[in-house]
Amino acid sequence: MLNPRSIALIGLSGAGKSSVGRLLAERLGWPLRDTDTLVAQAAGRGVPQIFAEDGEAHFRDLEAAALRAALSGGPCVVATGGGIVLRAENRALLRERAFVAWLDAPTGALVDRLRAHDQARPLLQGDDPAARLESLRAGRAALYSEVCDMRVATDGLTTDQVCDAVLRRYATGETREPSGETL
Repeated sequence: MLNPRSIALIGLSGAGKSSVGRLLAERLGWPLRDTDTLVAQAAGRGVPQIFAEDGEAHFRDLEAAALRAALSGGPCVVATGGGIVLRAENRALLRERAFVAWLDAPTGALVDRLRAHDQARPLLQGDDPAARLESLRAGRAALYSEVCDMRVATDGLTTDQVCDAVLRRYATGETREPSGETL
């Protein structure tokens, strides 16, 4: 594999960014840098606590700093938070320094995965996480599309299959989906 760029994974919560990121990092022998983990380490508290105590805007500031730090060294795999694309500076940095794979799945599959992992997601709190995910998708899909080099529909695929698809495209050096194709 001759492509020297890092690989960044974007998408909504539950799309598989952390799981695929771990496997990609293992296969490539690269470090995995998870922006939510970097934020929590820098702040000395978890993401839900940051949202509750300081608000989303502060979290987004910390997230932008985490992305800059993650992409400042040599090649790595970056598992991003779902809202990383909300800031233009983050989108520009992703396009400049990483091969970006958008991991996507139907809302029902995302809800099932999130429930299976029983993780607190600040932006999914409330009675109807499916409606909230749909709202987030509506607000972010164009931004994911703008920044991604490929989109992988993960529903029905194993983590290995998603990883294989990302590595195949990464190895070609192609940096945009031909004619909007989804893998």
